[in-house]
Amino acid sequence: MQLNIRRMSTVTEDRFEEAGKPASPMLRKLAVIAVVENPFVGRYVEDLSPMIEVSSAIGAQMAKRAMEAFGGLTVEGYGKGGIVGLSGEQEHANALLTTTFATPFRDLIGDAPAWISSMTKVAAPGSMIDIPMNATTDVYVRSHYNGMSLVLPDTPMPDEIALIFCVANRGRINARVGGMTFEESKAALRKHPVRMKAMGGVSGSHP
Repeated sequence: MQLNIRRMSTVTEDRFEEAGKPASPMLRKLAVIAVVENPFVGRYVEDLSPMIEVSSAIGAQMAKRAMEAFGGLTVEGYGKGGIVGLSGEQEHANALLTTTFATPFRDLIGDAPAWISSMTKVAAPGSMIDIPMNATTDVYVRSHYNGMSLVLPDTPMPDEIALIFCVANRGRINARVGGMTFEESKAALRKHPVRMKAMGGVSGSHP
């Protein structure tokens, strides 16, 4: 199977202050979006493994585009999601958003074993979607629970799937609810490198 990519785009938000307090460094959130033709539109297909297999190539293209647009900043947070057009199934997006899709992002980010929060749905063109985000190192880093709200004009059409991957260079501005810090999570990875493989950062079935 080969998926037809109809269009790609990026959305960037830079935030310089919150609650009147300047951010240092500023918070940059970026979303890369790929809109593909749905090969299973309008019909039920039991075996979705062909979609999983081809998702790696799409992930690689999206990861390269995201890193180029991120301006050399370090990625500390990420999330993913998808919107399926009205003639498809929610499961079609999930098939394209497994570890197979995400591995190219992890490879370019580096030290990114944490599960990737995800959101998928079936919706009409122009519907909003909230992409949840968490730290790349450990999902228990509270400061990096965040998200990105996106509206995709004229997308997805009924026979399309919009795939979305979001990255952030830091946690929330003024985060102050305690818990493990991002620096502590990085130190834990250096101290226990085998943990990365156990968490599925290189391979495995997790998101």
